[in-house]
Amino acid sequence: MSIEELQSRTTVNIQEKANLIWAIADKLVGTYKPHEYGNVILPMCVIKRFSDTLAGTKERVIAKNKELDSKNIQVKDGFLRAASGYDFYNVSPFTFEGLLSDAENIADNFRSYLNHFSVNVIDVIEKFEFDKEITKLSNNGILYNVISEFCSKKAYMGADEISAVDMGYIFEELVRKFSESYDEHAGAHFTARDIIYLMAEVLVAPQKNDLQEEGITATMYDMAMGTSQMLDCLSEKLLQIDAEAQLTEFGQELNEQTYAIAKANMLIKGGDADNMKHGNTLSDDKFDGYKFDYIISNPPFGIEWKNEKAAVEAEHKRGEMGRFGAGLPAVGDSQQLFMLNGVAKLKETGRMAIIQNGSPLFKGDAGSGESNIRGYLLENDWLEAIIQIPNDMFYNTGIATYIWIVSKDKSAERAGKVQLIDASKCCVKRRKPLGNKRNEFTDDCIKLITEAYNAFADGVYTNEAGLEVEVKIKQNEDFKYSKVTVEQPLCDDSGKPVLKKGKPTADASKRDTESIPWSEPIEEYMQKNVYPYAPDAWIDEKKSKIGYEIPFTREFYKYVAPRSSEEIFAHLQELEKAESALMAKIMKGN
Repeated sequence: MSIEELQSRTTVNIQEKANLIWAIADKLVGTYKPHEYGNVILPMCVIKRFSDTLAGTKERVIAKNKELDSKNIQVKDGFLRAASGYDFYNVSPFTFEGLLSDAENIADNFRSYLNHFSVNVIDVIEKFEFDKEITKLSNNGILYNVISEFCSKKAYMGADEISAVDMGYIFEELVRKFSESYDEHAGAHFTARDIIYLMAEVLVAPQKNDLQEEGITATMYDMAMGTSQMLDCLSEKLLQIDAEAQLTEFGQELNEQTYAIAKANMLIKGGDADNMKHGNTLSDDKFDGYKFDYIISNPPFGIEWKNEKAAVEAEHKRGEMGRFGAGLPAVGDSQQLFMLNGVAKLKETGRMAIIQNGSPLFKGDAGSGESNIRGYLLENDWLEAIIQIPNDMFYNTGIATYIWIVSKDKSAERAGKVQLIDASKCCVKRRKPLGNKRNEFTDDCIKLITEAYNAFADGVYTNEAGLEVEVKIKQNEDFKYSKVTVEQPLCDDSGKPVLKKGKPTADASKRDTESIPWSEPIEEYMQKNVYPYAPDAWIDEKKSKIGYEIPFTREFYKYVAPRSSEEIFAHLQELEKAESALMAKIMKGN
């Protein structure tokens, strides 16, 4: 199935279900404020999905439970999982629809129904802190109506009709709606499917033939997993290559609600839900010592790490034994910490695709934490490619964003080099914006970007649809420079240098710095750019630093000559004539 078909199918499912569920939220008006709707609707969606998924084997589970009780068997879990066909079950005599038969006792019966789920589902529900919402709904006389709405045919959410990927996007569309109601970081928890498919395609591109021939056994990890859609889409890509692929997914998420959704998603998929962890990746790493084949992630950017400062700095002091030994970015932006976390968790053959905004390319002077982190990637030759994607591709931001491809096992031709891919023009306009998302990738877009990536050669790549991608191959050292401090002598009233211990004293007012490309000898640079204007200048070697910067935008800058003064003057005359004609027409009409 093509990406367009997948997106079309998903869009229909998202819109139908999300619109219906949003309509159910209207029942909460007056009792809840709009930004609080998610406290009810999200857990209800999760519960209904569990219920619908288990409906086909419900009677069999009830019968097995009675049989086990009659035999006084206490350890039932394995038997009941086998009866349900899933790693979870519900042994309540109630069905979700059956709750409506006793309106007077619906709150007590609903609680009983929930408490008869298996422990792993109860853990998910508890993360929503849903019991207090049941009380609130019941006390305000709307619990029956809400459950009734979720029992409608249109509200069916079973796994047999709605895939895990689709259900995840339904959840995330709801999260976006609820977040926007509160002007929160709307969409912070999810990434559009088309972007994830590009990331997945490029992640597997160099290995695709080998994977097809040898089969796939792989571990994958998302350090800021949201509702786990990036893991779902990467799994989908790998299963397209090898239908019998053995895949194990791992993820960590800070937000309790989205974590609960991810765990529910994993339970229904039949994966190991214990691999979905709740906690702060930066300060409470749940996967210490783990190494993964693939990492795919869109961590938050522009979010400070002040609350994690003590734990992060303690780990930084561990040097190579910790995740953050390479350096610490400014406390106002945590995204490079997630980058380092990912690098630390890659196998020696591992690959990572991670989204960053523009700051990690250039922010931070020589010697700063940001610069040192770039240097860490470049000096170890782990940075394989950076892809600029178009603006307005995300639900919650329109700014320039980049996909960094990190590989600990580069091919021979890529050794010592970084591939810069400008795909900022390779997209199509959405017919209808979704939040800030006005552009999207189609099959043709992803195919062209992947073609440019695989070609690994400078040039402009185009296709019949008029899409364009430009590539530049750079040496690692192209992004490395020496920052030197240039001093000039302090002179006395007679214009002679002031000496101290036989050496000229530096004049602080004339002090300057120069950033010198690593490939250019420092003395040659000074002879060409400094000494002709300050022949008595010298470099203070003690203050020299090594820096790293990736001037992505500058690499692809195209000079456009301004219009000539004659052309501008002629255009102004045309505008004046048009204005005069318009005024004459207006006056004549009066």
